[in-house]
Amino acid sequence: MSAERASLLALKRLISQAELIYSDRAVPAAQRERGGELFIAALALVDDLLTQGRSTAAAELGAKGGSQTAKRGSDYFRQLAAKRKTRAGGRPRKKS
Repeated sequence: MSAERASLLALKRLISQAELIYSDRAVPAAQRERGGELFIAALALVDDLLTQGRSTAAAELGAKGGSQTAKRGSDYFRQLAAKRKTRAGGRPRKKS
């Protein structure tokens, strides 16, 4: 379970407990009604956040797999490795 999901579940539990405590107190009817609406809205918001499947940027990039690597081919990477070995990588020098 991710930390974000655990935090949302903890928030949901806290809101539920606060709603129970609030409903037991002697509060004027108008305030109790408005407070109840706010608690219901807060719980609905937390439930919505919990049901959304959020994917991280890394997961989206990982879904691409090696498509760009496959386009370039193995020869491209052999050349890169050869440049690293001879320290011939980088931008070519300007001819003056």
